Amino acid sequence: MNELSELTPPLLPQALPLLESDVLKTFVGIAESGSFTRTAAQIYRSTGAVSMQIKRLEEALGCSLFSREAKRVTLTPDGEILLGYARRLLKLNEEAVSHFLTPALAGKVRFGTPNDLATRVLPSVLSMFARSHPAVLVEVCVGRSVDLVAKLDAGELDLTLIETGNEGLDDSLGEVIHSEDLVWAGRDGGLAVLRSPLPLALSNHGCAWRRAALDALDRSGRTYRIAYSCEQYAGQEAAMIADLAVAPFPRSLIKPPLKCLGEEQGLLPLGKYHIKLLRGGNSDNAIEALAAQLIRAFNG
Repeated sequence: MNELSELTPPLLPQALPLLESDVLKTFVGIAESGSFTRTAAQIYRSTGAVSMQIKRLEEALGCSLFSREAKRVTLTPDGEILLGYARRLLKLNEEAVSHFLTPALAGKVRFGTPNDLATRVLPSVLSMFARSHPAVLVEVCVGRSVDLVAKLDAGELDLTLIETGNEGLDDSLGEVIHSEDLVWAGRDGGLAVLRSPLPLALSNHGCAWRRAALDALDRSGRTYRIAYSCEQYAGQEAAMIADLAVAPFPRSLIKPPLKCLGEEQGLLPLGKYHIKLLRGGNSDNAIEALAAQLIRAFNG
């Protein structure tokens, strides 16, 4: 062996990229929903941020994972292979965390949530919490924010989510865990927004979305009529898809065939939409564990 070879260090193999759990969750979400936009709304990120995550994942693996079609995205053959690995990796991650966390936690948590959050956010959160803390019993109460705060004050709930801006609520209470724009929405290419008086799809009296919408219309002097009233946000969405009305909506909920409306259609901005977490008088490890899970879900 010559002198040069003795001084030259051996070449080390190039390190393989690591697959991040957050990116894998996003990938699985898109694969299961068939939509970048829908997945972005579920994890409270912009569609652009989700697209950038997938682009970086594709670059790291050196292959295309999705085929973009007109109304849906589908997995490529490489994407189908990765989906199996991603699901197993995420499950293994949950099992590893559960091994260390579950022995210390047991008990019951009485938890409240507004109607719209109960259907669009909490199923995945509560399912994950049940897997990581199987000895904790979670009792869920679904209702209006005002009623949930009353139950919390009466000692009937340990934790509750509320939406700020509702009549009868003290907005200084609680911890803001999510904020986004409240915007006008309607069917893309629809005629409802052109009608006079403007047809609206609104929730119950006292709802923050309803109050913001009516205040904005009153300030602008635009005439309106309440064409559709429903307690659930899904009912408002159905009315907009049918082009029967326009409605105030959090930006993350808007997906085709709906679109954001605004000043071009003569509609004033509606401001911010906030979700808060309130705690009752009781506090133990199980309650704090669920609170931490909720905060991570809205800020992940």
